[in-house]
Amino acid sequence: MKKIIISAAVLALAPQVAVAQTLPTPTIAVVDANKAANDCNACKTASAQLAQQRQAAQTFQQTLLTPLQTEQTAIEAAAKALAGKQPDAALKARAQAFETKYQQAQQQLNTRAQQLERNRQYVLKQISDKLQPAVEAVQARRRATLVLDASAVVKYAPAIDITAEVVTELNRSLTAIGTTAPAAPATNNQGR
Repeated sequence: MKKIIISAAVLALAPQVAVAQTLPTPTIAVVDANKAANDCNACKTASAQLAQQRQAAQTFQQTLLTPLQTEQTAIEAAAKALAGKQPDAALKARAQAFETKYQQAQQQLNTRAQQLERNRQYVLKQISDKLQPAVEAVQARRRATLVLDASAVVKYAPAIDITAEVVTELNRSLTAIGTTAPAAPATNNQGR
């Protein structure tokens, strides 16, 4: 008897539960966030500037290392000419000076590489900060209830792709991107 009463109560509540579960028909949009982040005007300009910075760093590296390679070759030839004999004080001093210059060059190259990476991260942050609001603006205009990244979708109809609209919105809201990151914060080691 208890089972019948419980079953009747469940059946009586079922229509109310079903009504509460009714959801609006979703409107889905898809955006290729990577494409949008690469195709906006400021993004292309920033990418070109970063490429110039990388090229300048490579040129700097060659300028720095070429004389060191020449010096290293000369020192190695002088050491080889000794045929196993101990090097004189002049050759030892020359080798030590080379080692110091080489370490300084490596430090300069590491500093340059770290700055390039900070610049790249700075550019990506500026784009990221504007990308989400751009997607949200297009989502609101399109009245989409769900926006998916194209990388998470296997296949979709081109009609729901809002990437071009997001790029247009980015062009409107992101007119310039700084490509030189602010200086890294100095570490304060006083009192330690």
